[in-house]
Amino acid sequence: MTLHVRPATETDLPAIQALLSSASLPCADLASSHIDFLVADMGQRIVGVIGVEPMPPAGLLRSLAVSPDLRGTGLGKQMVSALEAHAARQGITGLTLLTETAAPFFMQLGYAPLAREHVVAAIAATAEFRSLCPAAATCLHKHIPLN
Repeated sequence: MTLHVRPATETDLPAIQALLSSASLPCADLASSHIDFLVADMGQRIVGVIGVEPMPPAGLLRSLAVSPDLRGTGLGKQMVSALEAHAARQGITGLTLLTETAAPFFMQLGYAPLAREHVVAAIAATAEFRSLCPAAATCLHKHIPLN
């Protein structure tokens, strides 16, 4: 079956929430935050999700999750690459993220540690930074070249 990465639609939201919940990722603010999601689907099944909360020229990378049966296949890297291209088309030149478990994965993709006090104000004001992710989460950042 063919894998297709595409922008999410409103009808994808229940599958996105289920995938995020199964990966223990925050989804309490999905209805109140402007998050552009990309999904990977195989036929009718959503098998991957990643999002960006855009605040050009900055963006908050949100919620990379891959279906457990497809982890280790390269889908996560494919999703990050697709999101970076999507973000660059929106004028985003830097992506910041918080993670409790995936720092080594993102660091392999060029993300580097960033002290929280150096995060741009718009991102620091998001629900994810203020309350959804614990203070112990690792903050990472990557410069995204515009195409």
